[in-house]
Amino acid sequence: MAGTTIGIRDEIAALKRTRILAAAADLFYDNGYENTTLDAVAERLGVSKPFIYAHFSSKAELLAEICSRGIASSLEALDQALALDASPGLKLEALSKGFASAVLQSQTYIAIFSREEKNLRPEDFDRINDMRRDFDRKLTDLLRQGVELGEFTLSDAHMAALGIGGMVSWAYVWYRKSGRLSIPQVADEMSGLILAMVQYRPRAGRKAG
Repeated sequence: MAGTTIGIRDEIAALKRTRILAAAADLFYDNGYENTTLDAVAERLGVSKPFIYAHFSSKAELLAEICSRGIASSLEALDQALALDASPGLKLEALSKGFASAVLQSQTYIAIFSREEKNLRPEDFDRINDMRRDFDRKLTDLLRQGVELGEFTLSDAHMAALGIGGMVSWAYVWYRKSGRLSIPQVADEMSGLILAMVQYRPRAGRKAG
């Protein structure tokens, strides 16, 4: 019973944090970080400022959490793809779809990071950059594995990884929910472009899903 109670408390706390982050993200996006106060976030939520302080120590911590969300979800998609019992090509296909979906679902958060990274505390900026480097390193390793197995044709796996990361990450700028394609459709198109970029050739007995 005690464990169940703690679990429920954790879920409630996580829900409250999500609500705070969503309200702060909306205000940061619309008005800018420097023009948004914690009082404004509290007012948006219909709560008192101590409610926010119970979950976040400062506005700077809110910004750091928002800015890290996009890369955190992208890393999660990468790790899920790498954990598959599959060839490099099939892993890259799964990664491409998951990565594109993560970016588009975090569109507001990534836009805030792009505009407000100058306002991050140095330690938060370094932590997020470490996450980005970890993503680039893991993707580079996957591309190299594909080259070694004859599935990909690349002269520079690291540059290709940076190119893939840049292409997908930039989708936050042009994607519109009211546009021609849904997020799954964009993810499928991105996956096709990425597989073409690396000149994917399935090995005998393997085919793309």
